Amino acid sequence: MAKNTAYRVHVEDVNQTVVNNVNIENGAMLHTTDALYMGHNGQNVVVYPQGGSTTLGWARYQDTQYTGISDATKVILSDGVKVTIPNNAGTTTKSNTSLNFYDSSTEKLNVENVNDVYIITIEFKASASNTQNTHLDLSVENGGVIENLDMVIPFYKGNNTTQQEHTMIQYYATSSFVSDGATLKIKSHGGGAKIWDIQYFIQRTQNGQFQ
Repeated sequence: MAKNTAYRVHVEDVNQTVVNNVNIENGAMLHTTDALYMGHNGQNVVVYPQGGSTTLGWARYQDTQYTGISDATKVILSDGVKVTIPNNAGTTTKSNTSLNFYDSSTEKLNVENVNDVYIITIEFKASASNTQNTHLDLSVENGGVIENLDMVIPFYKGNNTTQQEHTMIQYYATSSFVSDGATLKIKSHGGGAKIWDIQYFIQRTQNGQFQ
């Protein structure tokens, strides 16, 4: 007698956080927007797509508060005072609506999995009254400045002249980055400065879940 090996299996739709923290049972299946997982020998393994490839995606977050229409709508940077770069993500465009690379309520960068790799493009306009002595210090912080993710931005166009900044940073996710996020910080050094028209374009280039 022929044996019927086809059984209907209930697959639960969950997010990646559930996959990462669930009690694993052999044969139990979970589905996210990226992949289909099955519990096997104490791990959730990817059974689809084959090879573990997945949509990586991108998102653009544009601030709509500091538009630079007047000085009242510019971020005023006092000499030597480090602040979090504000971005209310008033206009957001994503390749997939499930992506959450930045949280405007906490003003933090988000990462999903340990060993994820991301590229962020930070865009804003800036000016300073004394560009000969003034520069901007930009950093990414997670309980302190993350090594190799800090940089100096000089002024080239002269006093009180608008300058467009376009900075790219590549970073990877540690366990503390996953749990706590990270913050973009800026400080004017040598004199006061102003920034506005702030935008972040963030792309995930590697998903650490699929190594």
